Amino acid sequence: MLGWSGAALAEASDRDQPIELEADTVSVNDAKKISVYTGNVILNQGTLQIKADKMIVREDQDGFQHSTCFGSPNNPTTFKQKQTGKNEWMQGSGQRIEYNARMDKVQLYTSAWVKRGEDIVTGDYISYDANAEYAEVIGGTRANPNGTANSRVKATIQPKNKTAPPVIDNKPASQQGLRMNRSLQFKNEPAVEPGNDTKKEQP
Repeated sequence: MLGWSGAALAEASDRDQPIELEADTVSVNDAKKISVYTGNVILNQGTLQIKADKMIVREDQDGFQHSTCFGSPNNPTTFKQKQTGKNEWMQGSGQRIEYNARMDKVQLYTSAWVKRGEDIVTGDYISYDANAEYAEVIGGTRANPNGTANSRVKATIQPKNKTAPPVIDNKPASQQGLRMNRSLQFKNEPAVEPGNDTKKEQP
């Protein structure tokens, strides 16, 4: 879907970068290694950025961060992340986003959409795994028991081989005129008749 397979999706160095978080309020449980951020939450890790109303962050025994982000129908949570080796971004939105820093995996739930370049896909559940180079999009009641049969997966994919634009001669007008003048001079050279050294103009 959207040509995601066969190409790394995110900057490989992102998961090795520190996570920076900001919010209106935060509560920390050191014993359980869980932090809860609420109010205009912003997470940055390398090129990855996630915004949400509320975010719960858990640290595993190896120090990797796992976050669950919550939004609302009027203010869904969003993410964006740069693709490896390209000046192109992956971005998306959903009412809930889960991010696994160990696996470099993002999952979006409910009214979800993801855009890569000019291509976009929508569904009730979307996930992509940068390490496995795998993406999955699900619609309908399979993704959401409260959904409807009409909530199908939709995608818009732009053509990759567009017609090449016409070649434009950007040479200065003076050079273009010089070429034309030379052509005219060549065509108007006097002809020489056999056995006669006298040159006559062609009609």
